[in-house]
Amino acid sequence: MLRLFLRPTASALRFRRCIHSADAPVPAEKVLPEHAVISTFDLFSIGVGPSSSHTVGPMRAGKIFINDLKELGLLEKVKTVKINLYGSLAATGKGHHTPQAILLGLEGSDPETIETGTIPSRYSAILQNKALLLNGNHRIDYDMDRDMLWRWDLVLKTHPNGMRFSCFDENGDLLATNEYFSVGGGFVVNDKTKVDENLFYKGVDKKKVHGARLHQTLAVSDSDGVTPSAEESGKSGEADPDPSHPPYPFSTGDSLLALTKKHNMTIAQIVHDNEKFFGYTDEDIHDKLMRIWQVMDECIHTGVSSQEKTLPGRLGVRRRAPMLYRRLMRGFYPGIAMPTSNLQSIGAGSTMPSASIGSPESMRPAAGTPSGSESESLPPKSANVRTPASRPPLVVGSFNHAMLPMPPRKTVIPAMDFLSCYAIAVNEVNAAGGRIVTSPTNGAAGVIPGVLKYILEFVSDDPEKSVKTFLLTAAAVGMLFKRGSTISAAEGGCQAEVGVACSMASAGFAACMGASPETVLQAAEIGIEHNLGLTCDPIDGLVQVPCIERNSLGAVKAVTAAQLSMASDGVYSVTLDEAIEAMRLTAADMSVKYKETSLSGLATTVKIPLSVPAC
Repeated sequence: MLRLFLRPTASALRFRRCIHSADAPVPAEKVLPEHAVISTFDLFSIGVGPSSSHTVGPMRAGKIFINDLKELGLLEKVKTVKINLYGSLAATGKGHHTPQAILLGLEGSDPETIETGTIPSRYSAILQNKALLLNGNHRIDYDMDRDMLWRWDLVLKTHPNGMRFSCFDENGDLLATNEYFSVGGGFVVNDKTKVDENLFYKGVDKKKVHGARLHQTLAVSDSDGVTPSAEESGKSGEADPDPSHPPYPFSTGDSLLALTKKHNMTIAQIVHDNEKFFGYTDEDIHDKLMRIWQVMDECIHTGVSSQEKTLPGRLGVRRRAPMLYRRLMRGFYPGIAMPTSNLQSIGAGSTMPSASIGSPESMRPAAGTPSGSESESLPPKSANVRTPASRPPLVVGSFNHAMLPMPPRKTVIPAMDFLSCYAIAVNEVNAAGGRIVTSPTNGAAGVIPGVLKYILEFVSDDPEKSVKTFLLTAAAVGMLFKRGSTISAAEGGCQAEVGVACSMASAGFAACMGASPETVLQAAEIGIEHNLGLTCDPIDGLVQVPCIERNSLGAVKAVTAAQLSMASDGVYSVTLDEAIEAMRLTAADMSVKYKETSLSGLATTVKIPLSVPAC
């Protein structure tokens, strides 16, 4: 809904107009079932770093606003655009690249297709030239200091991540205005249509979105948490003929579990068949899942092969993924370390099985060419055969004491070290504004790819099956959190990001191990239970500290949670639904200072620049 302001005379006439009236409304007498089902490909979407709520969402909102103006024939009349940012968007927007995202969205860019390498230069040009190309072709004057207002002291009622766009004609008269809310994971809702517009899908143009996505509801569920449609839908795996809801709607973990038992299906199979409700064929689902994994894997590869030493921003945080990966790829026995020139791509290392799919091309240089900066960035003798240290290690402590000091040593746990390396690599790419898969958010984008990569390299003997099982199962859990609580750090702190990602990854891991649906949901419960209360207090408003390390720990927790669930033999005290409700209540009780505002916690106790840049 775009609010328009026409001023044909001196007295203003204000009215509202629905911009997509062509969409047939749902008949009032038809009661739509409540369910948590959204598309996996909205929960996992390709975007740009560093934040799904502060970067991807605002960019999408900017493009929606411009599309609406264009459709209404107002774009050419616009001479000035004013942007107000509220709450968390204003408090940490600069560190999260919110201004860049909005302005490039107004210029017509989309998070999935924008060339990430052009973002800094395009933003600099806007600031320097004080001009903006609306929709890429309509030039207007734009002064950042004058036309963007940061209202960190004011939170709009709908959501902490609020923004208001207003445009004016050459006489200074208001043409149109609208408020948008970035509710986490890249989803954007409008103040007047917050239930049916973009809450369940991420399409910019509503007319191009499959009709099944436009007719969802947030009605109150039955007291037992299971919707009637979940109990009555379908007697087989075939889609329900009723077009108003997916074949297997679920609103809670219990209703999802009931569906798996009733139809003898796995959670991944339930989600797979529900995707057909959104117009996808089996081939479409396969191709889109493989595409998501490909982008995730390319992101890992980019992170471990980066030549950049530090991440952007005044913290000067040093990139660690390339160093960690080189260290892991050198081998663990003296005399057989891998030469630098033979470093292979992720998934092709000698310490891992060769069953990976979609892996990037080899990092090995072409025959006859030097290894270049990659080898130059290594320590002097790293390309040669490793030999024992020529000097004894430095021992800290007194030898004239009853309690002798411990000599330093390094312990290598290959699988877990690779897991951490993968997660860190993804989030370093995210922090640098690179191409990313929102899973379910950008701040937590390293957990799920890290765990999935771990499965493919150390566990799986059927990579494609593992990718599909993992992502579809994880998506089901993400849907439950999106409906039952939140995936927005501005609403729930980092428990809503890394906590939810950990829960999703735990479920995906257990599913890939062949665990029962009940055990899978228990893994998800353990994953979130031990992240409850996790605050979001990014230093300097950047998605770097503690975000990057937190993804590494989230990935490790996810594998541990899955292992614990599978060892519990069906014995547990807390259900996933109870844990999701606990997270919702915890989020409601949490101080706003710990909800992505950088007003407390590490954001206020750590001095800038960091005393230890590599932390």
